[in-house]
Amino acid sequence: MIYIKNKKNKIENLQKKFPNALILDISSKGEQPWVQLSPFYPHGKIPIPPYRQDEEPKCFSQTVEGIWQGLKVFEGEDIDRSKFEITNMEGIKRTVRKFGKPLGHRYGIDGKELLDYQSARKEIYLRAYAWLLENKVENIIQALMYFAKRQDIVLLDYNTNEDIEDYSKPISHAGLVKRYLIKKYPELTSISFATPQPDTKGKKKKTATRKKKVQTSDNQQKLFN
Repeated sequence: MIYIKNKKNKIENLQKKFPNALILDISSKGEQPWVQLSPFYPHGKIPIPPYRQDEEPKCFSQTVEGIWQGLKVFEGEDIDRSKFEITNMEGIKRTVRKFGKPLGHRYGIDGKELLDYQSARKEIYLRAYAWLLENKVENIIQALMYFAKRQDIVLLDYNTNEDIEDYSKPISHAGLVKRYLIKKYPELTSISFATPQPDTKGKKKKTATRKKKVQTSDNQQKLFN
């Protein structure tokens, strides 16, 4: 199974709860190569929505987060193109405290339309992050698939909201990675691993692997739509 947990959890506690799991920090503070799954990671040449699938994109960002933050429009400031060029994963966020009430996200660098939060998440953030998963981290996705077929995986993120329709909390990019893996490798939904249980003499039994049929939800059959 693939679990999403908050990065603020103590590793010792996670290891106790998931003794056989591979614990990976895929936040901006993670280590290579897993940090490359962070929306803050500067892969470069990430197309800025909107763009047609049959046309070559004209505007790019170093990071997915740069797209999300750069296209924000506030009462006191329009979009910030400088956010598209940040490569050190620092100073990308733009906050209400500094710029005032958010008015929405501009739909493209030169777009006139302002998207509300729900629309912006789907049309900007999810599209940009899906593009990253499809085009920039293929080897990492393959590695996660390899491990997920052999042991439980715990992905650490600062956000843990896996529901793309829940707009009350920021979406977890770790949750999007999980969704993408299940979409690409649906067999992962039928694999789970038992944790070792102490026997009557206080010794741990051998880890047993069991298979459990799990119904894949409609949302898991779609990428981020």
